[in-house]
Parts: sequence; C-alpha cells; structure tokens
Amino acid sequence: MSQDPTTLCSAFVAGSKIAQGPLHSVAQTIANQDGVLVFDDTTGRVIDVDPRGYTVPEPPKRGPGRPKLGVIAREVTLLQRHWDWLGQQQGGASAALRRLVDDARRADSGATDARAARDAAYRFIHAIGGDLAGYEEATRALFAGDLDGFASQMAAWPADIRAYALALTNP
Repeated sequence: MSQDPTTLCSAFVAGSKIAQGPLHSVAQTIANQDGVLVFDDTTGRVIDVDPRGYTVPEPPKRGPGRPKLGVIAREVTLLQRHWDWLGQQQGGASAALRRLVDDARRADSGATDARAARDAAYRFIHAIGGDLAGYEEATRALFAGDLDGFASQMAAWPADIRAYALALTNP
C-alpha cells in the first residue's frame, strides 16, 4: 500500500526513538539502518518503509471544488427515501449530511476519539512491546481505561517506548 509521504510517524530501534516527523523525512533518516520499526503517529500502525520511494512532496495542485474550505467529494450510497428526505432539507443534501455528522460527533462526547487512541496505543505496544515485562497487565489496564495502571505496568520499559505509548492514548 502506498503511504502519504507527509504522514507523521516515529521510528524506533531497540526501544529507542531515533526519528520523528513526516514519513519522507523519517525514511531518509533511517535509510541505512537495520531493525527499524516505523509507526504512524495517529493510528499506531507499523508502516512498511522503502526509503528509496519517498521524496519531499510538492504542494498539491488546485483542483475543482472548494479546497480552501476543506470540502472533499466522495460517494455516498443511500436508499431513495433517504435521498428524498435529504433533498427537502434546507441547504440541500450536502448541508443536511454535514449537520447530521456534526450533531452525531457532539453526541459522541469523544468516545470514538478515545477508542481510536486506545487502539493506536495497543497496536504500538503489541508490535514493539509484546515481550516486555508487564505487557499483558499493561494491555489489560489500557482496555480497562486505567491509564495510571497502564503507565505503572510500563515503568520498567524503555523510556521512549513508555512515553510514546502514553502519548498515543491522548485523542
């Protein structure tokens, strides 16, 4: 899978963070090193890096639409009754969908972001810390929402791993 060269990531070797920043920069930094694991700073997923394949990205070219507003066109599949209802809403279907999404996000109270942060921390510790002392207990504390317990179970882990795992738990 092709990675966005501007993805923010962190690289680790033997429990130490050796690079952090945009993927294209990290890839150049780790080009001649062995045993490096690179993680997406948002998802905690391991990124497979081919240092030869990344260059400094050029600024995006302006296309149709409203890029300054951050509008992105994507396909949405709905039943006819849904389209009928959306068509009757003030501002049209797009405005109604934006309002519905904003209302749902407010009602969510951050639960989706908290779950994503927990999952990112889990992916990271699973990939890098599965054989470290207290791994299972740390995982249990993480999924129980006990961040103090999570931190205490990682007390003997390398400082960079511990700090990064804790940083990932913040949505």
